[in-house]
Amino acid sequence: MLHTPGKYNDRLRPEGGNNMSPISIHTMAELFSTIDMATCRVCNRACRQHTIMRFFAIISRLGDGVFWYSLMLMLPVFYGAAALSVSTRMAVVGLAGVLIYKLVKSSTERLRPFMVDERIELGTAPLDKYSFPSGHTLHATAFSIVILYYIPELVWLVLPFALLVAMSRVVLGLHYPTDVLAGALIGALLSAAVLAF
Repeated sequence: MLHTPGKYNDRLRPEGGNNMSPISIHTMAELFSTIDMATCRVCNRACRQHTIMRFFAIISRLGDGVFWYSLMLMLPVFYGAAALSVSTRMAVVGLAGVLIYKLVKSSTERLRPFMVDERIELGTAPLDKYSFPSGHTLHATAFSIVILYYIPELVWLVLPFALLVAMSRVVLGLHYPTDVLAGALIGALLSAAVLAF
């Protein structure tokens, strides 16, 4: 049904003479920041259970490189010389990822959640002061995509671990959800660039 101009349509336009105004970018940023912190607090409550905190601390430590570097070394052992190119691409992604996330972190200087909100309990020691983006998630995403592109049957191992790494960063009070999402996006773009060559 076609609506003719009138009182209803005027309400949709800011210039329609009413009190409605468009939501400012600043207001939207504050809203996202509030949601980000609230989600972080909810996820961090898991740290009150020592077993859960310890589990995610171990996952986070393994995701800091131990799991991925071990996998890089083991792939050629189980899949032969052909897997050397997979390990090489993982190494390239890893080095590029470190450079990118350090550059972004030093530019944004976003403090970690536990440093901003005293209600957030730190689950394990941070590697550095700033949180944006999540380097663990960046690498987990990039490594996973490279591995699964060539060896999709490892999805049962790689995908759950990558997801747990991403979760661990928020649960442990080290990252906001947006840090994790940004890390995943950068990791996906980086792996796509490496796989294109």
